Amino acid sequence: MTPATRQEVLGLYRKVLQIAKNWQSASGQIEETMREKDYIRNEARTLFRKNKNVTDPKLIKQCIEECEARIEIGLHYNIPYPRPIHLPPMGLAHKQGRTLRHQEKLRKISKPIYLKSHDEIS
Repeated sequence: MTPATRQEVLGLYRKVLQIAKNWQSASGQIEETMREKDYIRNEARTLFRKNKNVTDPKLIKQCIEECEARIEIGLHYNIPYPRPIHLPPMGLAHKQGRTLRHQEKLRKISKPIYLKSHDEIS
């Protein structure tokens, strides 16, 4: 990892922790705010620790983009949890006779960047 990339990653981590520190839930209830703050801190800690040994520059860039996307979506919608996508089970099939394996591949490709790591740790 280059020093510039390292600084970018550490900056993102600090930004996420700062967001958690200043987070206010949409309902304004103290219990819910505390639960969401804990979720943000634990999610960041888990994902950053999981990816600390990543050395591939492409994969590092993808992780950085995912982090930035999740930050922007969380701040925009005021929801710390990843926004799920809803695709019907065979919704990507437009040709007759596609196999389930091919459907799974299409679903994986169509998954938004902000959900790439969420399913791996959930």
